[in-house]
Amino acid sequence: MGSGSGQDGSGVIVGMGVALPPAASQQELWAGFFARHFSGATRALAERIFVNSGVRHRQAAVNPLLEDVSDWPTERRMRRYQIEALPLGKEAVGRALTDAGLAAGEIGLFVVCSCTGYATPGLDILLARDMGMAPDTQRMFVGHMGCYAALPGLAAANDFVAARGRPALLLCAELTSLHIQPSTARMDTQQIISHALFSDAAVAAVVAPGNRPGYAVGEVTAVTDTSTADHMTWELTDTGFRMGLSPKVPNVLAAHVSDLVTDLLARHGRRISEVDGWAVHPGGPRILNVVESELGLPPEALATSRSVLDDHGNCSSPTSLLILERLRRAAVPPRTVVMLAFGPGLTLYAALLHLRPGGARADGTLPASGAGRGDS
Repeated sequence: MGSGSGQDGSGVIVGMGVALPPAASQQELWAGFFARHFSGATRALAERIFVNSGVRHRQAAVNPLLEDVSDWPTERRMRRYQIEALPLGKEAVGRALTDAGLAAGEIGLFVVCSCTGYATPGLDILLARDMGMAPDTQRMFVGHMGCYAALPGLAAANDFVAARGRPALLLCAELTSLHIQPSTARMDTQQIISHALFSDAAVAAVVAPGNRPGYAVGEVTAVTDTSTADHMTWELTDTGFRMGLSPKVPNVLAAHVSDLVTDLLARHGRRISEVDGWAVHPGGPRILNVVESELGLPPEALATSRSVLDDHGNCSSPTSLLILERLRRAAVPPRTVVMLAFGPGLTLYAALLHLRPGGARADGTLPASGAGRGDS
């Protein structure tokens, strides 16, 4: 079940901003907290999963080395979410606007994606107020789409730009560190994997009309396999949000990703071999291996996705934007980028981006994007 018109939209990603909480190494997190969070046979399995996660460093707004939230009730976690997410989102938005050369008052639509916290008034309202957005700025909050939320968020921003001719702003902000689950003696591989991979981040992107330097959004498309809806879950419990992650997820991606990408490219007269930039959400090492295999990509094609996983972990919805930001400021930015992200449904999202002519400097690089503390 795909969607997409096949027609190029008028939006161009003209600015990006990254904000990251303090980082810790995977080894520090294991030795200082998770080694005692798990016990017995579970501990031995957990250590193997942590070592083989593909993650060396992660960020945490609420660092378990300093503060154990695993027994906190959900209400306390949600109050802390608002405290931590607001300044992080403000930093990312500010950097993106500066990078785009726009004022907050020029934004016509503000899209916020987050599945790790809820409050009303939400981040969209509070940030619009604090950043000085206009009273007529429209807002959209995208919740519980999980890791792929950046792409439908980007689609909404691009559609607004095409229809209204005004800039739009997308913010993805996740605080997965707030959802460490209580320690249990029961073997729970899904929770171990979740605790070994996930990280915190906020990334913002400005989409604007006109012939400006940046990546034009060609099309955003999706496919959902509802027969596998139970393979990935994010349940609200009395002690935070609990991840359910079936080991069958890579098999479902393998069944759909090739058709999704080849059909998207065919609508724009392109082939996989003509794509020189890949921003594939690194749900984990197996996910990247499956995408690489099914699309017949050379090992270097997903090097940026793997390096973001290594440096930042899986930050849920901001992760694909972290990868795009890194591609965007490469010595020679790729001319054609395919973004891929996956999440509950099971749902696969893809976006095709084209570097607009004149979108790079004479040396081939795009204007530098705003990078937050800890970015590399």
